Amino acid sequence: MHELFRTFSQRTSGLTGSPLGFGIAVAVVVVWALTGPVFGYSDSWQLVINTGTTIVTFLMVFLIQNTQNRDTRAVHLKLDELLRAVRDARNSMLDLENLTDDELDRLQAEFSALREHAQEEAKRRALGDDRRAGGRRIVDKVQE
Repeated sequence: MHELFRTFSQRTSGLTGSPLGFGIAVAVVVVWALTGPVFGYSDSWQLVINTGTTIVTFLMVFLIQNTQNRDTRAVHLKLDELLRAVRDARNSMLDLENLTDDELDRLQAEFSALREHAQEEAKRRALGDDRRAGGRRIVDKVQE
């Protein structure tokens, strides 16, 4: 059942996200609009598009979420593999998605400090001053 749903959601997401899928959606709306005069723009005529779009939207939420979950999982696994393969990378970065918001905020502050340090160092180099404060000392200050 899982494999069937996975295949269905991937194919459906692929189709709906394609130019062909968009073209089909536009064609449905155009046909619906053109039939307005035939049905006298009745409540039933309006109900058809309202009900149809509501049902499609409701079902697409689940298909898109399934596809998004798979993509996110694959990206995490790829990043984990890259972190594992890079010698100087910290293994503690492998499961970031399981950290609390406070822990993520601390890491974000650490990387912001590293970015600021790199920008300052680039400015110093541009001005001809090649003294380096050392990136690790900045990280240590943020972690305190």
